Amino acid sequence: MIGHRVSLGVLVALAGCHDADAIERGRLLVAVGGCAECHTPRKLDPVRHMPVPDPTRLLAGHPEGAPDPAAIPGATDQAVIGPTFTSFTTGFGIVYSRNLTPDNETGLGTWSEGEFIASMRTGHRKGNQRVMLPPMPWQNLAAMPDDDLRAVYAYLRSIPPVVNRVPEPKVSAEAIAAFERATPATRP
Repeated sequence: MIGHRVSLGVLVALAGCHDADAIERGRLLVAVGGCAECHTPRKLDPVRHMPVPDPTRLLAGHPEGAPDPAAIPGATDQAVIGPTFTSFTTGFGIVYSRNLTPDNETGLGTWSEGEFIASMRTGHRKGNQRVMLPPMPWQNLAAMPDDDLRAVYAYLRSIPPVVNRVPEPKVSAEAIAAFERATPATRP
């Protein structure tokens, strides 16, 4: 778990709040939820000869300028994962894991707690913008109690911001419209 390398006191100071319990609960929920599996880029460890999370890019999403997956899904595949484990070529296009850090320009830094919770409840960015695309499991998060979503938000506000402009998905308007039609009942 990448988040263990930063002390809780440092996280509380970065978050600008004093609710260490909420931040710790959020860290635990993010770890158990596997958020870093898609939102933290991986790099090849030359000693282990395997991909490992890049601790300098905790939850920063698909690295700006990183390559897309080089293959297309086979007949029985749902997706092909890219070299940093943050991009996915699917049957409907290429999607990228978003930057969840509190960077104001490229991450969630300008998002309010309410917008974050609305996103998790509705499956739409900030609760009323573009639909979130697979493989983002927002439906799982939608069932979380408000206190848990507030804790996740507090934790995400506490991690170091990373400037990383994630590209927009390479998905057709028709595919996005189909996902929109599939999720209207969840929108406020």
